Amino acid sequence: MSEKKTCPSFTVGGQAVIEGVMMRGPEKLAVACRLPDGSISLEVRPVNSLRQRYPVLNLPLLRGVVVLFESLADGMKALARSAQLAGEEGEEPDGKETALTIAAAVALAVGLFIVIPTWSMRFLHSLTADPLRLNLAEGLLRLAIFLIYIAAISSMEDIQRVFQYHGAEHKSIYAYEAGLPLTPDSARPFTTLHPRCGTNFLMIVMLISIFSFAFLGWPDLLTRILSRVLLMPVIAGISYEVIRFAGKHAADPLVHAAIMPGLLLQKLTTRQPDDSQLEVALAALKAVLPEKVADESKIGEKF
Repeated sequence: MSEKKTCPSFTVGGQAVIEGVMMRGPEKLAVACRLPDGSISLEVRPVNSLRQRYPVLNLPLLRGVVVLFESLADGMKALARSAQLAGEEGEEPDGKETALTIAAAVALAVGLFIVIPTWSMRFLHSLTADPLRLNLAEGLLRLAIFLIYIAAISSMEDIQRVFQYHGAEHKSIYAYEAGLPLTPDSARPFTTLHPRCGTNFLMIVMLISIFSFAFLGWPDLLTRILSRVLLMPVIAGISYEVIRFAGKHAADPLVHAAIMPGLLLQKLTTRQPDDSQLEVALAALKAVLPEKVADESKIGEKF
């Protein structure tokens, strides 16, 4: 492995897509996909974040909510585009279609992780009327549904290559954060488990929600549902700050222990990539870096 260089001062995030990786840097977003003929398609566009136009949205808690919804929008567009490039049917959604898709995804999440768990507690109400116990039981059921959902997805054969690209995304970002040349040789030795992963974020959301909802009492079903829905942006904002802190202090033993559940969960959502998949992830990563940083990365490969 090449000699370690100075660690970069800004973060890069990403997401696996169909036969590729989306990377988002401070100024640009790139989607790199392996085409059926073996070449790599690379598409780059500027980042148009609400946080750039409205600085108040960069405040703690608020920025987490903005990042969450922008990541959902960017991710869905990237998935749709990667499906096109892979030769699957469908068109890239416009803004209205993306908004409707996000709304449908949020509605599904509310139904699966809020409505069903809190409604199911009616079967425990005959055993205990203690609000704290009911809220904790609801939280544990929500966590169980989440884990079963992740496990079910990870067992799908068609999703395995996406999870390999997920691993490639993490390894590439690790190489960048370590200040190493952005090549498959540099990225290959790193783990596929990253503290700033979206999987880790979701696990943190689940754990914080268990603690937060435990003290809300036990009103009627509609009030419980509304209270949980209204608090989710707050919990997402808190979770974002936690994962930012964890990403910067992952070497601290206490921090590492705290995020261990999310890291272990990534064993289900990542797989070891091959070098061709690392090449795709590195192509997307290089495309979102400022020119000076990209030049210093010493990427000399032809994709």
